[in-house]
Amino acid sequence: MPASFDEFVADRLDGLLRYATVLTDDPYLAQDIVQDVLLRAQQRWPKIDSPPTYVRRMVTNEYLSWRRRLAVRRVTPSSPEVLDLVSPPVSDHAIEYDERDAMLDRLAKLPRKQRAAIVLRYYENYSDEEIGAVLRCATSTVRSQISRALSTLRETGPSSSVQPTGARK
Repeated sequence: MPASFDEFVADRLDGLLRYATVLTDDPYLAQDIVQDVLLRAQQRWPKIDSPPTYVRRMVTNEYLSWRRRLAVRRVTPSSPEVLDLVSPPVSDHAIEYDERDAMLDRLAKLPRKQRAAIVLRYYENYSDEEIGAVLRCATSTVRSQISRALSTLRETGPSSSVQPTGARK
């Protein structure tokens, strides 16, 4: 575990930005969220017991509450530029772009908590217990949210073969 705030940011910033970008589907909003969260975390740094969990929870909570603010932004379908920021493209494989674009479009249509649960599970590889800690809910609620989200993704998808990256079978 990093001893100082600066070490933590150096080690974790890229991962936090990727996580926030997948949640928001907007790299600029993701940068704003992560910046705001890190500023608040820096002020509380000596009191934080588990920085990775605490900061990720802060990012998640900020994402879940950003619509309540006056400066509301609307989640729109992904563009190739957003996808390139989330994950660098591999050699020109149009199918991978299409699948990624389709998945992010479908994720953007999920309710916020379902989306957060799916992103934590399949993009961040969190366990049900870890997701419950971040979302502050019971593991049974996490399983329910994920089940509903996967059901929606299967129903709305162009093909049922497209699954989130790292999906468990």
